[in-house]
Amino acid sequence: MRRYKPTISYRLKEIPIKQIRVWKEAQARKLDRENISELAKSIKNEGLLNPPLVQKENKNTFLLMSGQRRLAAMKRLGAKKIPVHVLTKQTSYDLDNAKAASVVENIHRKDMNHKEIADSCKFLTEHVGKSAAAKSMGMSRITLNKYLGFAGVPDKLKALVPHLISRDEMTKLYMAIPNIKNAERIAERISKLETGLRRRYIQALSKSPKSTHQKLLKRAKNMRIKQKLSIKLSKTNARKLASQSNKKELSPDEFAEKIISDYLKRKRR
Repeated sequence: MRRYKPTISYRLKEIPIKQIRVWKEAQARKLDRENISELAKSIKNEGLLNPPLVQKENKNTFLLMSGQRRLAAMKRLGAKKIPVHVLTKQTSYDLDNAKAASVVENIHRKDMNHKEIADSCKFLTEHVGKSAAAKSMGMSRITLNKYLGFAGVPDKLKALVPHLISRDEMTKLYMAIPNIKNAERIAERISKLETGLRRRYIQALSKSPKSTHQKLLKRAKNMRIKQKLSIKLSKTNARKLASQSNKKELSPDEFAEKIISDYLKRKRR
């Protein structure tokens, strides 16, 4: 299968709307009716400034490459014909690559939500590979893997789920360690840890992927949340705490807890 081509050439032509075929995956997309209505009003007032991109499929049909929303808006306006950019034969695609190119044409819409971006990442990865998909999406391989989630994990690592570690843990492990052999070795090693400690280990690993196993294990153990703390104050500070807590009508322990909670809230801002 050919890779999609980022540079394309086309010619402007007006064709009957009924001759445009939308591939079924695109048909399944849920189009925002309100946005289509607004787009239709804009086209009615200003004209169709950016015609959809199509590819000739046979004598009487054209495959839609990009512009599904514009096509829907023109249909809403009751148009029978529509101006389109028709790909030349030199830059035409087979169906799978046409779909990939269609996704590339649409990925930089500002209103794409997280799921749409994730679906685009998955589709492009399957058709053009991770490197080309990341480049097309304008993101790093690490960011691409975040959007792909478990779908982006190699099959060899997926096979270790769930008998070694969980699906979520494997996803995070692969994002931290994208090398299959190393990720496999770490999964084997941490599978013997209890669940909470294993999750904290992966968290520490994501922050410091080059650290040794012993260092990561130590950090993971130190990350345990302690709800009860023992604090020793000097006599002077103990008197001040007792005095201030008395004014607030709180016990010294309650007032100390409030001081720490208020401080942490300020730090989060």
